[in-house]
Amino acid sequence: MTVRIARRRQVALALTAVLAAAAACQARDEEPGARTGPPAAATHRPFTLVASGDVLPHTSVIEQARFDAGGAGHDFRPMFAGVAPVVSGADLALCHMETVYGENGKYSGYPEFKSPPEIAQGLAETGYDGCSTASNHSLDDGAEGIRRTLDALDQAGVRHAGTARTAQEARTVTVLPAGTAKVAHLAYTFGTNGHPLPPGSPWAVNLLDENRIVADARAARRAGADVVVVSVHWGTEWQEEPDRRQLTLARSLTAANSAGRPDIDLILGTHAHVPQAYEKINGTWVIYGMGDQIAGRMTNHQGDLDPRGNQSALGRFTFTPPAAPGARWEVSKAEFIPQMYDIDAGRVVNLNAALAQGADLVGVRDRVHAVVLSRGAGQQGLVMGE
Repeated sequence: MTVRIARRRQVALALTAVLAAAAACQARDEEPGARTGPPAAATHRPFTLVASGDVLPHTSVIEQARFDAGGAGHDFRPMFAGVAPVVSGADLALCHMETVYGENGKYSGYPEFKSPPEIAQGLAETGYDGCSTASNHSLDDGAEGIRRTLDALDQAGVRHAGTARTAQEARTVTVLPAGTAKVAHLAYTFGTNGHPLPPGSPWAVNLLDENRIVADARAARRAGADVVVVSVHWGTEWQEEPDRRQLTLARSLTAANSAGRPDIDLILGTHAHVPQAYEKINGTWVIYGMGDQIAGRMTNHQGDLDPRGNQSALGRFTFTPPAAPGARWEVSKAEFIPQMYDIDAGRVVNLNAALAQGADLVGVRDRVHAVVLSRGAGQQGLVMGE
C-alpha cells in the first residue's frame, strides 16, 4: 500500500504543476463557451473517489494517539485502521482536516484546537491523498497554525485545499490524479469563529462565496480538470436536516454550467457534527454533511452528551468517462458506508464490517442509514456499501 500511495502522490505533484501553468494563462473572467479541456482519451477508465468527514481531535483523541505511540510522540495510524481498506482501495481519497497543528508538544482540544502534526502521517498511511482544510477552526492559531498544518501535510505527501501560506498558493488549483482522470479539489468555509484573516493575507482561508466557488470551478475546468469536487464547511451544528443556506447554495452550485456542462461534479459537506442527507440535485450528488469521522465525546447545544457526534457516513463514488468529447464524467455508482468513532477504544469503526464480525451495532448503523437516505437518495440510486 505504501508504494501505491507514494506513486499516486508523485503523479499528483506533476499534474498540479502542469495545471497551475495552464491556469496562469487563463483569465478568470473568460467568456462562456471557452475551451473546457481536451476531449476524453480512449484510454480513460472509471475511477472511485472516497470522501470522509471531519477529523476533529479533542484532547481525549490526542491522548489516545499518545498512548498508541507508547508515550513518545503520537501515532494516529491505529485510530484509522478500521477504514484503511476502504480508503486505500479508492483511486482518490479525500478527508476533511478541521483543525490546525501545534508544535513542541503544545497541543489542545476545544475550543482552540492545536493538533499534533503526526496526524498528517496517519492520514497518509491510511491512504488519503488530499484533505480540505478550510473550516471555522482554520485560524485557531493564526497564520502560523496554517503554515504548520500545510507544512506537515506536504511532508507526509497529503495534498490540501482551502487554506494557503502565500497568495500564489491560494491561486493554485489543487489537482489530484484519479486513475487516468484529473480531479480538481476546491474547499471553502462559512467563517472562522470570529478570528480575522491575518493582516495582509486575505487569501489565507477560502471563505464561502457562491460567485467565487463557481469562478474557481470554471477556472479549474479551463485548466484541464476532468472532474471538479467542492468541499464546503457549512450547515447548522447538531441539525440533521440541511438548513436553508445549504439547500439554496446546493441548488445554485449544481445548476451552474458552462456550454451545457455542469461546472461542479460533486459537493462534500462538513461541519454539523452529525451525519446529514445525501441528495442528487440537477444531476449532481451533494452530501450535505458527512459527520465527524474522529472526535472526542461530544456535547450538543442542550448540554447533553450526544453520540451522534461520533457517527458519520463515508461517501464512495464511481466516475465513468464521458460518452463524447466535452461531456461530463458521470457518477455510475453512488455509495455510503456508515462509520462511528468508538470513543472507548479510540478507533474508527466501519459499521458494516463490525456487524459482519458480530458487533452489536445494528441500531447505530440503521440510524445513520435513515439520515443519509432521508431526502430520497435511495430512489436516486444511492446504496449502502461495504
